[in-house]
Amino acid sequence: MGLSVIGAGFGRTGTLSLKGALEQLGFGPCHHMAEVFAHPEQIPAWKQATAGAAVDWDELLAGYRATVDWPSAYFWRELAAAYPEAKVLLSTRDVDSWYASFSNTILKLIAAKDEITVPPVRAALEMGAPLVSTKVFGDRADDPEHAKAVFRAHEAEVRRTIPAERLLVFDVREGWAPLCAFLAVPVPDGPFPRLNDAEQFKALTGS
Repeated sequence: MGLSVIGAGFGRTGTLSLKGALEQLGFGPCHHMAEVFAHPEQIPAWKQATAGAAVDWDELLAGYRATVDWPSAYFWRELAAAYPEAKVLLSTRDVDSWYASFSNTILKLIAAKDEITVPPVRAALEMGAPLVSTKVFGDRADDPEHAKAVFRAHEAEVRRTIPAERLLVFDVREGWAPLCAFLAVPVPDGPFPRLNDAEQFKALTGS
């Protein structure tokens, strides 16, 4: 089946809400770090990908129609090349509010990973920490100005690389209209999903 939608936005840019929205619109299942927690059998393949091994994306993402969030968002270039017909979503938010959320959730969880006792969460963190901390932020994620500069540079690179007609830069606060127009699907009845605030994040990860 292959991917129809590729998420290029960093974690804590509304990616779980976006996962819910895409699945509601028929672009599911959608891969997200929550899928790694739920399916720890995926972890070895993601570890290999993070280490630079060649990846069979059809095999790793078999059954998924969309991706958002890390770990897949780190590989947005590779996925965009592997699935040239797929559209690309760059989920975004104000950089200061993003860092506040990131530092209070993902960064805090990574720092405490050795204390995590929930096996699938700990295994997922052992995969995700090197990707996020080292690959994305150069082991300086706890430096707010550096992390925010990385965020801005990443968004600029996605905008430069992906043709405008293939890309939607999307803030989940915008709701259904721009997303549905981009994907050429009707706007559904009911509100846009609002998922994964800080308390939901803690419940999801067992932290």
